[in-house]
Amino acid sequence: MSHSTLQVLTDNAKLLKASASKHAIYGVLIAVIAIVVATCMVSFVEHGTVSIDGVIEAQKTNVALWLLNLSPFGFAVWGQYVSNVMAFQAGAMVVDQTNELRAQAQAIERRATYEVTHDRLTNLPNRVLLQDRLDQAVHLAHRECSKMAVMIMDLDRFKEINDALGRDQGDRLLRQVAARLKAAVQETETIARSGGDEFVVLLPKIASEQDALHTAINIGNALKAAFDLGQSRLDVQASIGVAFFPEHGNSAEDLLQRAEVAMYSAKQEKSGYSIYNDKQEKNSPRRVTLVGELRQALEQDELLLEYQPKINVANNQVSEVEVLSRWRHPRHGVIPPEEFIPLAERTGLIRIVTAWVLKNALNQLGEWSRAGIELGVAVNISTQDLHDQELYDRVTGLLAANRLDASQLVLEITETSIMIDKDRATNMLQRLAGSGIRIAIDDFGTGYSSLAHLSVLPVKEIKIDKSFVLDMKDNPKHANIVRAIIDLGHNLDMRVVGEGVETEYAYRELQRLRCDALQGDYLSQPLEAQQLANWVLDTSRRPKVQRI
Repeated sequence: MSHSTLQVLTDNAKLLKASASKHAIYGVLIAVIAIVVATCMVSFVEHGTVSIDGVIEAQKTNVALWLLNLSPFGFAVWGQYVSNVMAFQAGAMVVDQTNELRAQAQAIERRATYEVTHDRLTNLPNRVLLQDRLDQAVHLAHRECSKMAVMIMDLDRFKEINDALGRDQGDRLLRQVAARLKAAVQETETIARSGGDEFVVLLPKIASEQDALHTAINIGNALKAAFDLGQSRLDVQASIGVAFFPEHGNSAEDLLQRAEVAMYSAKQEKSGYSIYNDKQEKNSPRRVTLVGELRQALEQDELLLEYQPKINVANNQVSEVEVLSRWRHPRHGVIPPEEFIPLAERTGLIRIVTAWVLKNALNQLGEWSRAGIELGVAVNISTQDLHDQELYDRVTGLLAANRLDASQLVLEITETSIMIDKDRATNMLQRLAGSGIRIAIDDFGTGYSSLAHLSVLPVKEIKIDKSFVLDMKDNPKHANIVRAIIDLGHNLDMRVVGEGVETEYAYRELQRLRCDALQGDYLSQPLEAQQLANWVLDTSRRPKVQRI
């Protein structure tokens, strides 16, 4: 409450008191006039005339006039009393208003301060408060020669979820994530939202690196349970990067930057969390540069396609080929898809990339068909592609333009892309399958689809994730998973493809388990179009099928 405002309220109280006193004076004057008039009237009635002697006599002998003579004093006393009461009430009002305004001002100030330092969506500390606490923690760590840690966490594939379900549901998911994160960290630790789907955890004082890793594991466990968004239930994963003071930086800026580098490394390796190291730093500037250059690369046709054959186990023939995109970068050389496809997904360019791949792959398939090489081609599509309403028209138009049968195209999707929005994904898949296009689930066994939902999808093929195939020999559990997936696929009348066949053992074992088709470097590495045509025609270059 300012002094000027208080002075205004005090002055108003004085005016109220003055107003009451003024009306009391008016009352006294009226009473005096009434006494004079009444006295004159009594004199006239008693003596027949109004004279000074008659007036004096009336005042002496008339009791009613004696009582009337007291009224000016009553008005004076009443006026003084009322003015004092009004002044007291005004003063009380001033005090009440002052306290109320002061409380409102303090509440507004606290709210303004809170909004400046906290994220409105999640009520977590924002960048401003995080920076302040981080600076204090670094200063304290310098002074006490202690250890501290900074962790940056980013939700995997959040943009796809946001695009598929809408911003409101995306915000709802972020609020639920924030609530779980708050429960997963200690009171002495700060969890902040730095923007988008990125969160920062500050551990201001730790005894060892294990303390930070324990927190990272707790966060991962907190996110394991599915998130309920009403009509949708989502399984959400996160990638966490960790940087330590003083090993990885002596300032807040260095720690944040290196934790972010580690986070991107964890995302690329799908490891859940990663501790910063110098090797990761070498790729960080390149990643930032590639994001800006990807659109230009698409415009300048810098992408190229390679094709990896799938071999039918029954007859040792090439049934189809999987399309794999590469980026011919003018400075960095050929960049593999696992490096730039995630960038395309995060920047919203994946639909353009997919459209380019579909166009060129089906054009090439048309050329092979006209040359007498009959193949099918498999193309990977992302969640964003699956929710693109133009996908169906684009694909069917390309098939018609190249005079290809729809069954020659296989669209490979992941379990995760189906589960983000089941109804919408199912509708698009049914439209595609209805036209004769074959649908396959890629990396089967690593996602979160339910078998009940899988049974109603128009899926014709499942591909065993290569991580299980690569580890079959040394890990009995993975060998059992491979066997179970093959049996499941056959029971659901689906074709089963084993990918990641890089050894003779995997090749022979998958044959023994009656896997329908095989794919991997043991059979053939990805080849360019002309190399693939030669390879298809030269059957002597393939391993022979071992009859079981």
